[in-house]
Order: sequence, then C-alpha cells, then structure tokens
Amino acid sequence: MAKKSKDARGQIILECTEHKASGMPGTSRYISTKNKKNTPERLELKKFNPILKKMTVHKEIK
Repeated sequence: MAKKSKDARGQIILECTEHKASGMPGTSRYISTKNKKNTPERLELKKFNPILKKMTVHKEIK
C-alpha cells in the first residue's frame, strides 16, 4: 500500500545537549519520528550517548 502524501508523522533528529556543551569532538545524534499534530513542541528524550558512555538528554533540532 502506498504512503499518504500528507502524513502527520515526520522524521526528526535528536542531538545530545551535554555533549554539545562539553566541547568534545564528535556528536551523538539519533533519528526518530513523531506525530507533529499531537506534539508540536520540540521533543526531549533520554538516550544513550556512546561517546560520554552515559544516558543524557537529547533535544530535537531543526
């Protein structure tokens, strides 16, 4: 079945906030999807950062 052209779910990128603030080289990013109608604000999730080797807050970037 073909995908609808006006889909509410969109692909987003989550980037680590602690890693960005620390100034260390590299980035920790995840790709996910969200329903833009139900959650119009930016998403924040706790994800594992392999460079820092701990769970950190990842925020949605544009």
